[in-house]
Amino acid sequence: MPRGRFITFEGLEGCGKSTQVKLLAERLTQAGHRVRVLREPGGTPIGEEIRHTLKHSEHNAAMTPEAELLLMNASRAQLVREVIRPALAAGEIVICDRFYHSAIAYQGYGRELNLAMVRAIIEVAVGETRPDVTLLLQVPPEVSAARLESRYAGQPAVRDRFEEADRAFFKRAEKGFAAIAAAEPGRVKVIDASGTVEAVAAGVWGVVEGVLND
Repeated sequence: MPRGRFITFEGLEGCGKSTQVKLLAERLTQAGHRVRVLREPGGTPIGEEIRHTLKHSEHNAAMTPEAELLLMNASRAQLVREVIRPALAAGEIVICDRFYHSAIAYQGYGRELNLAMVRAIIEVAVGETRPDVTLLLQVPPEVSAARLESRYAGQPAVRDRFEEADRAFFKRAEKGFAAIAAAEPGRVKVIDASGTVEAVAAGVWGVVEGVLND
């Protein structure tokens, strides 16, 4: 049985992750691969309940950064053990919309929590489970904000607590992702996501094809 591959997508809100995850999954499926698409927080019944609490609940306005960090990693711990590890063991390609790099960028840099603490909690959640490659879709915070505005134009917006964060938060998160990419050049591959969907997809495939042939 061929070994599984674990591919994660990261980036600011509005960077196009969901679109690129879908396109990559379709391409891999058409090529005959068994593909599992997941998202964070979420991906399991427990994780989806945590996702609602973190992002959409009307009662989450007072949530502290520490509670946010722990809830994120509770969802992550469940996802790793319930879904990701069994899927990889079965030879599947697992594609996840966000993983632990988001915790470093968002809760570490964005919420300004102690990075050593953030990494220690991540270690408990994921153990030895690491992506084969992480695709960091890079757009400036200004582009991210503009895309979010256009996403909800003319329709009722679904409240998302993270999208309510101020510009300074996303600037800090952007610096966090840049630091992650600089520290892990072998795993984290930066893709310019400011171009067309097709151009970004081509960049994504160029990276993934190399991982599959490794």
